[in-house]
Amino acid sequence: MQPEAQQTAQQTATDILDPADQYLRRRRTALWVTVFLLALSLVVLTVGLLSATRTDNVPVAGYYPGITLSFGAFLGIVGLHLVENRRPMLVAAIIFISIGVIASFFCAIVDGIIASEFIDMRPLQEDMCHHTSGSAYAYDNYYTEVTCRSFDKSCKLKLRSNTCYCCYLYNCDSTDYHTQYFEFTGVSSCWDAIHLYRLLWASVVLNVIGLFLGIITAAILGAYKDMKPNPQLAPSPAPPPHILYNPTQHMLTYAGLCSGQSLPAYPNYPMSMQHNSNYQAPATPQMNPDGGLSSGSCPSEENQPPSQASTQPQGATQEPGGYMLTPNAPVLYGPSFGSFEKPPPYAC
Repeated sequence: MQPEAQQTAQQTATDILDPADQYLRRRRTALWVTVFLLALSLVVLTVGLLSATRTDNVPVAGYYPGITLSFGAFLGIVGLHLVENRRPMLVAAIIFISIGVIASFFCAIVDGIIASEFIDMRPLQEDMCHHTSGSAYAYDNYYTEVTCRSFDKSCKLKLRSNTCYCCYLYNCDSTDYHTQYFEFTGVSSCWDAIHLYRLLWASVVLNVIGLFLGIITAAILGAYKDMKPNPQLAPSPAPPPHILYNPTQHMLTYAGLCSGQSLPAYPNYPMSMQHNSNYQAPATPQMNPDGGLSSGSCPSEENQPPSQASTQPQGATQEPGGYMLTPNAPVLYGPSFGSFEKPPPYAC
């Protein structure tokens, strides 16, 4: 059972370290994270726009990160599906996502401060605020006056139409500066101010989540943009070259037949002048000073036709030239090439 377990572990390690699988896994992870960031940024943009359009006098900055994050996530999704211009597109996506991360950080702080310090929900929840209704638009001039009491003092307050005002938060002594919002213009009722408060905190939470998700997405895209689309696997050993043997261009030599020692001295051999078209005869042997053949000539047994080789005498024979031939004497043939052709070189 141990060899099987080791083989399974080796196969698992091979699958994990496979460059192709690692590339596909990182691409899938980057795609899913970018899609989540796009969905979150669209939610942040929607909540921010609802918060900004709920009232006319309360500033909201929660939708700015949604714009940059959504655009960066869109560029990231497009870049993940590209092959040629993938790296520049991912770099642009990382830049916009980084800007969106910074915007999410500051906007979350601003919206959190506005919701916690400048909006008091107690008078709104206890129905201590009133709403001025009318057919006029929110940007009309002041046309109505209401009487508010604060610290045993009464004062007149001019309000627009469709305004929720809280005399409990209005200070008659200081009409120029107020710590908290005492009126919310452009609302249909005072419940819109409560909805604004809740939307501000929702925008803060979403911006904080977008902050961390944007950092993670930028890191994953930054690691993925340097990977090759088609990772090169480990090179396999090259196969041995296939050599075609051409008998007209190559010649086999045998070390046993070609040695540095000279052959036994034979003064002369009769040369057959019969033309043989199937074999190429070696060059004319040269005689050594001592009467033997030089070592440069290497006769081969393949060049001897069996018909003539079998006609050799078993013992020493007398030739017409007066020379004695022994059974070990090689058979010589005449040249089979023309008068203007050179014999092929022979190498031992």
